[in-house]
Amino acid sequence: MKFTLSWLKEHLDTDEPLDKLADKLTMIGLEVEHIEDKAKALAPYTIARVVSAVQHPNADRLRLCMVDTGETNDKGEPAHIQVVCGAPNARTGLVSVFAPPGTYIPGKGITLGIGNIRGVESRGMLCSAAELQISDDHDGIIELPDDAPIGKGYAEWAELGDPVIEINLTPNRQDCTGVHGIARDLSAADMGKFKDPTIKPIKGEFPCPVKVTVEDAALCPGFALRLVRGVTNGPSPEWLQKRLTSIGLRPINALVDITNFMTYDRARPLHVFDAKKVHGHLTVRRAKDGETLLALDGRTYTLDPNVCVIADDKGVESLAGIMGGEESGCDENTTDVLIESALWNEINIAQSGRKLGINSDARYRFERGVDPAFMVPGLEMATRLVMDLCGGTPSENLVVGQALPDDRVIDFPLTETRRLAAIDVPLVEARRILGHLGFMVAGNGPVVKVAIPSWRTDVAGKADIVEELVRIVGVDKVPMTPFDRGDAPRKPVLTPIQSRTRRARRALAARGMVEAVTWSFIAKPQAELFGGGQKELALANPIASDLSDMRPSLLPGLVANAQANADRGFADVALFEVGQIFRGDRPQDQVTAASGVRHGIASSKGLGRHWSGSAAADALDVKADAFAVLAAAGAPVQALQIAASGESKNFPAWLHPGRSGAIQIGPQNVLGYFGELHPRALEALKADGPLLAFEVILDKIPEGKQKATRAKPALDLSAFQPVSRDFAFIVGRGVKAADIVRAAQSADKKLISGVTVFDLYEGKGIDPDKKSVAIAVTLQPREKTLTDQEIDAAAAKIVAEVTKKTGGVLRG
Repeated sequence: MKFTLSWLKEHLDTDEPLDKLADKLTMIGLEVEHIEDKAKALAPYTIARVVSAVQHPNADRLRLCMVDTGETNDKGEPAHIQVVCGAPNARTGLVSVFAPPGTYIPGKGITLGIGNIRGVESRGMLCSAAELQISDDHDGIIELPDDAPIGKGYAEWAELGDPVIEINLTPNRQDCTGVHGIARDLSAADMGKFKDPTIKPIKGEFPCPVKVTVEDAALCPGFALRLVRGVTNGPSPEWLQKRLTSIGLRPINALVDITNFMTYDRARPLHVFDAKKVHGHLTVRRAKDGETLLALDGRTYTLDPNVCVIADDKGVESLAGIMGGEESGCDENTTDVLIESALWNEINIAQSGRKLGINSDARYRFERGVDPAFMVPGLEMATRLVMDLCGGTPSENLVVGQALPDDRVIDFPLTETRRLAAIDVPLVEARRILGHLGFMVAGNGPVVKVAIPSWRTDVAGKADIVEELVRIVGVDKVPMTPFDRGDAPRKPVLTPIQSRTRRARRALAARGMVEAVTWSFIAKPQAELFGGGQKELALANPIASDLSDMRPSLLPGLVANAQANADRGFADVALFEVGQIFRGDRPQDQVTAASGVRHGIASSKGLGRHWSGSAAADALDVKADAFAVLAAAGAPVQALQIAASGESKNFPAWLHPGRSGAIQIGPQNVLGYFGELHPRALEALKADGPLLAFEVILDKIPEGKQKATRAKPALDLSAFQPVSRDFAFIVGRGVKAADIVRAAQSADKKLISGVTVFDLYEGKGIDPDKKSVAIAVTLQPREKTLTDQEIDAAAAKIVAEVTKKTGGVLRG
């Protein structure tokens, strides 16, 4: 909702500054989104005269202008400024708008500098209206009257110093879709005196010759109509045009501009028909299936019986409460005008507007509900404007349906404000606030009767009245009161699987992977490759032949996305997805998986030491991804085991048997798999290898034991310096690196905070059946700094433990 400050002051007698009014609007629930102050934005622009305009020596379409900006030199003579201008209307003697260097040009989004255009210096710019964003006219520079004062600020001379305020309305505040309602709220908030003059009825000179029939009162509870004969429909006066253009509306003609003014001024949409274009009488009815209407926006709409229309004997003339028709619209030839003011069913207007794709100012207000009591007064006000601006003789009003709404009264206990908002509002203050807002308060006891004004259809109970009092008194007056949590501990909002899903996404994103969202359906051959393809998982009506089965794994979709990126020149990708997979038609067969793929040099090794010495992604990258997910999701990392393809039951065929592994907690609980995809799987998925992948099932992670323990700090940092020592062990080729790591960790679990493998060597100097594995061990003291003797003792324990459990010896 947009309006200008001067427009607001037509309804509110106030001397409050703009900033204070804007703050108060936000505090009372009418949030100010933007204030556009053109006078401030256009302050550098001045009025200037083109003293001479000659052809540019090096360009046919440019003019070399000498401009008088009102400034003088040391001798008191006019200091003319040279400007290169390409406007077709640049000529000697023209008075226009000048922008000096350093001025921001809003229409172009640039800051003006001293330019050199085709070898000629230009020290400023003569501007068009589009460049100043005051209209869409960009055909030439602005032309001002010859008597415009040279050197004066253009914004001041053009009276552009009227700030435009834009507020964001909540759907329930339909009364504030007009400036009149906004002023009423500000008056209640002590920002000024509300101007609400009585609208005097206009006596009709003759009966309205056009009759109205309403076939369904549920669609149209009320309809008022009046004919005004003998009008002269030309351009609207300057004050009305300025009102509309200031908020972005285009003036059309006086009759149409009046209806637009009433929409924004009083939140009362109206419609005007050219009476000579209306055939017979009007009927409010449902549209017939297949009827069409050429609307005022130039589009033809096909209607159905769910749309309410206004029709004459010939056919549909208007979409009720949404938009009028082109055929019966008013133009400069209109001499007799029918003014319509009606009430429409809010739900039907919203449904019809959405169905037809029309977002009009009328729809915006009618779907929220307009003031039913203002239907006839709105017609009277519009009639007065028509007579004042266009002349004419009015008929009597024709009113069909209920013109006045039923009275609504609420019994309101004065203690309700304290109960709901924890603040006390005395009766005198409550009576003043509610009275300014249009409510009527009767009684002095602990319970008063409050009559609800017709324009506040959103107020239905005691809580709504409390809300009105609190927003005017000030939401900042409501004390901060913590909720009583009770003796029982708070229950988590998220389920365990929801929490795991969130943490898994964060962990993978932190490892540099990009989240993807793929189809839940895949082709049957792909489903069979990944353990699916069962009859119960086939779709009865697939949307495509290659999307026929519910996915048993997230990997087919991720592989397809990785290949699509590679086909477009982005081969180095790391993608992940966390989502549902389907292993059967029972609820327990639908589980949540976290999966990912890496291709090319999208490695997670970073810049640290790594035994492979390669930046290309490999099986250990996706192993680290899987472990990161499991750790974030709460799996017992110390209990996790790695099993090769021959050591794990039901090892998937889509993984390369020698370059992959399973992650398990014992042989009976396999949490997931990682490794390089099998060449046959790549061929079936039509993807280029090598491609690394992992998939873990979050549902299989065992729940942690719920027992009362002392809360541990979120970040437990030692005050003492850690110590790192490297060890290289010669072990048999069949010894796993994980066994060496576990053996080293078991030497002193309290002191050793980390063990990582950083080198693997096989070759010269090592027996053919042996290998060298190097590990880095971090010792983190907690109580004191370690001495050399203590470090040596810990190192000896590590060597002894690795030798004992793996048979390895320390490499010399």
